[in-house]
Amino acid sequence: MKQQTVSADVTVIGGGLAGVCASIAAARLGQTVALVQNRPVLGGNSSSEVRVWVSSATAHGTQRYARETGIMGELFLENEWTNPEGNPYLWDLVMLEAVRREANITLFLNTDVRSLEMDSPERIRSVSGWQMGAELDLTFESPLFLDCTGDGLVGFLAGADHVLGREAKATYGEDWAPDVADDFTLGSTILFYTKDAGRPVPFVAPSFAIDISGTSIPEKRIIRSGDNGCHYWWIEWGGELDTVHDNERIRDELWGIVYGIWDFIKNSGQFPESSDMTLEWVGSLPGKRESRRFLGDYVLRQQDILDQREFEDAVAFGGWSIDLHPPQGVFSYETGSRHLYSDGVYQIPYRCLYSRNVGNLLFAGRNISASHVAFGSTRVMGTCAAMGEAAGTAAALCAARGISPRALYQDHRRELVQTLLRLDGPVIAQPRDDDRDLARQATIRASSQQPGVTLTDAASVRSLDADLGILVPVDGALDFAELLLDVAASTVLTVEVWDTSKPQNAVPHRHLASTEVALEAGERQWVRAAFGLHGLERCNLFLVIRAAQGVGIHLSPGPLAGVLGFQRTSAASSGDPNEGVSDQLLRVWSEQPLHRTPPCLRLADAPAVYSPENVVNPWARPYGGPNTWVSAPLDADPAPWIELRWNEPVALREVLLTFDDDVNEDVINLHHHRLPWRVIPELVRDYSLEVCSPEGWQVVEQVRDNRRRRRTHTLGGNEISAIRIVVQATNGAPSARLIQVSAYES
Repeated sequence: MKQQTVSADVTVIGGGLAGVCASIAAARLGQTVALVQNRPVLGGNSSSEVRVWVSSATAHGTQRYARETGIMGELFLENEWTNPEGNPYLWDLVMLEAVRREANITLFLNTDVRSLEMDSPERIRSVSGWQMGAELDLTFESPLFLDCTGDGLVGFLAGADHVLGREAKATYGEDWAPDVADDFTLGSTILFYTKDAGRPVPFVAPSFAIDISGTSIPEKRIIRSGDNGCHYWWIEWGGELDTVHDNERIRDELWGIVYGIWDFIKNSGQFPESSDMTLEWVGSLPGKRESRRFLGDYVLRQQDILDQREFEDAVAFGGWSIDLHPPQGVFSYETGSRHLYSDGVYQIPYRCLYSRNVGNLLFAGRNISASHVAFGSTRVMGTCAAMGEAAGTAAALCAARGISPRALYQDHRRELVQTLLRLDGPVIAQPRDDDRDLARQATIRASSQQPGVTLTDAASVRSLDADLGILVPVDGALDFAELLLDVAASTVLTVEVWDTSKPQNAVPHRHLASTEVALEAGERQWVRAAFGLHGLERCNLFLVIRAAQGVGIHLSPGPLAGVLGFQRTSAASSGDPNEGVSDQLLRVWSEQPLHRTPPCLRLADAPAVYSPENVVNPWARPYGGPNTWVSAPLDADPAPWIELRWNEPVALREVLLTFDDDVNEDVINLHHHRLPWRVIPELVRDYSLEVCSPEGWQVVEQVRDNRRRRRTHTLGGNEISAIRIVVQATNGAPSARLIQVSAYES
């Protein structure tokens, strides 16, 4: 048998999204990485082998301004361009190409790690595995190891402290925990795809197919013949077993359930429309939700999520609901899932990403240090990817300094957070404070800017038969808001102002002011609601426009940065009847009916909301406002520019540009839904970077067909007095947007 030893600065075991993002993050910081994956493809549960779509902090459009930036954000945007139909095989390629672009990563597919050696009870020396097909016995040596295996195999073999199952309510004071602790977990799922064959296709069920007509499934789960893939997320089983050691038994039972459901669709007579349908694909790997969870220096819990607790070592964020399922899975008489949301995205601390007793072990994914209840939110793959980027960044910093993950927290956590922010990582409520960034010392000016919150073009009218909400950014004051209305007969309109409790939230929290406006009959009236609010910080406010019979409100044809429209419902559903309904404000106030078409609106001028100085403020995503420069419309300023000028010449070597990719837009990798465009319209498409030297202005780089949020430009280090970004075109938005500019001497 051939043997080989691989030495790297960082070894990442597990090639799901957490492992992919961890590896890329560490490699980009100059460390050599061995990425070890026991399957032939990357992506874990999102891969073509399992085909779970990547749920994330957006909660499929429930959370606002919640899409991940950083590496996961890059993968989302690249997939929209190369794979607009959500083909699962092309999604595999997106991940493979992302890894192969990094020269510092060596990828080992089909390599199953099964043993390790320890230098001491607290330190891993190496892990070993077998590369199938190549008959190669591999040993990986590193100072740092990342367990991104999902099941936590490496940490388990190393003796890392961990838990399995559900803690009791009293353990962390979580009211969604059971009264008594048990070993139950969330179950596993196998999915299937169907297609229309264009002719009648019979189905003969295999001998192991379960006759579901004698179970609770037809009564308690909604079966639809045209659904595919994750529409059948509720095919779940194994939560009362050991999801690791009983994996084969769980797979066999899930196969019986899948083929039993398809037999019911094809042969029960209740779905005549399925006559021409056939199975296109059935998964062979159970998509696991839960197994071991490691213990770090902090255990994330329910209250941290719901209270949106702030941590000084926050390195990632989540936003998916606390999403718990009955352990009996598909055979339960309970609803398939129940959900509890925070009012906005919440922070995940770094201390949840390293072992409390194995000194050189980090982890990311569904094995982090979290209670079972909190894990119900952090387990979704977009959040796992965000934690992977954080853990990979931490591992790179540890390797560069020769220190442990705990020492990084104790002595260098600010460096970790600032590094993630500099690289546009998915971090919330942590201000950028990089002393090396020379852009912060520059004077900023621009050719134009959006004067304030004004949406005056009308495209349609919506009846005010239900309360409407508008999230608006303000800067210091809100004297009035003007709305464009059609009024059938004299009436009174009530408009309220609420705050949002936290800068990242988009639901009404505390009532600030109300006004009643007398309306007279007439069309296309600009109606003013006066509030006289002053002494406000720069923040988001939530306007509530109460229902009024016979009144219609005009909607704009497109969005404006920082402005969102909502409609209130009595209770909200995810649209999936296998889930329950929710009366939480986040679900009751839905943006879906008004997505990208907020009500026509004029606020008292607030020019700073869209000022060019925003490109050097501490925030690189919406947080208490849009935090972006927005130019005047391109038909008024066809080549808008923004300039940074220094009092003394600077020797720049690198300029980082962060463009606005509208992180409010929910992007998905597979077939959950597709966007109407391959590139986010708000992204700048064509632009030039100019520098001003003693010889005058010159173009140093011209970019065409940009589809990325983040661009890095390398300069020669010559002394210059100013830089200018000139926008020639966007990908469809009416104005240019730029979120952040950073500049470095080295």
